[in-house]
Amino acid sequence: MFRKTIIVFIVSLLMSFTAMAGWNPDDDDSAGGSYNDAKIEDAVSAFFNEDPGIKKFFDNAYGFAVFPSIGKGGIGIGGAAGKGKVYANDEYVGRVKMKQFTIGFQFGGQKYREIIFFKNKDAFDKFITGDFKFGAQASAVAATSGASADAAYSDQVAVFTLTIKGLMYEATIGGQKFKFQGI
Repeated sequence: MFRKTIIVFIVSLLMSFTAMAGWNPDDDDSAGGSYNDAKIEDAVSAFFNEDPGIKKFFDNAYGFAVFPSIGKGGIGIGGAAGKGKVYANDEYVGRVKMKQFTIGFQFGGQKYREIIFFKNKDAFDKFITGDFKFGAQASAVAATSGASADAAYSDQVAVFTLTIKGLMYEATIGGQKFKFQGI
């Protein structure tokens, strides 16, 4: 009985955080979901406000994906979901959905933004063809004042996150899977 109660609690928690992220797989641009340009612009502005040095990544990356809101939660078992837009050479090229499932020491929930920069066409092509996911040891740079100064690409990819609200004791992006849909 106790095990069933814990499972129901975890599933409820995960559902509330994915709902908090505004993730609905049936949303489109016109429905005003996280694909909305205003939300993308707000997310990018928030990163610039927190760390103006991130501009070097925007200036030099072949492409990038912006997730204006990702909801994440877990107690031992966790998950996250979000959606965003993808750009190559400063042109909008499509939408992307992210899902994540994690097992291990974790507790809490949070809502955060994420930007993934692709250093070159090779890394970008892996992302849009579905041949891309973060391994278990992948990590992101928490965007704070000056954080981008020491940030570097790892496997031709750089990831930055910025907490919107909440607290999660677990800071990996490992296990994130992406589904790209071109325009």
